Amino acid sequence: MSVPPAAGRERPADAISGFLAAAAIFVSLMGIAYRPARVVPVAILLALVAAGIGGRNARLAALAVGVAAASFAVGMAVAVLTGHPLY
Repeated sequence: MSVPPAAGRERPADAISGFLAAAAIFVSLMGIAYRPARVVPVAILLALVAAGIGGRNARLAALAVGVAAASFAVGMAVAVLTGHPLY
């Protein structure tokens, strides 16, 4: 009896990358409504770390980077137009 190779086995870093990307999307969307200059850069950092880890969730991490960048622009515009504080 032989054991089949573990070719389809995931690394733990893949799961962490997915969680970081999902957290970055959540934090960046939250930053639109609450102080974008303080919250969204953290989301951008989380998204870049997730993209650096890569792995199976590389597309999700790339989406997180895009969402975070767009959230920064939209959040700053919303804060300026509504008169809310930026930071």
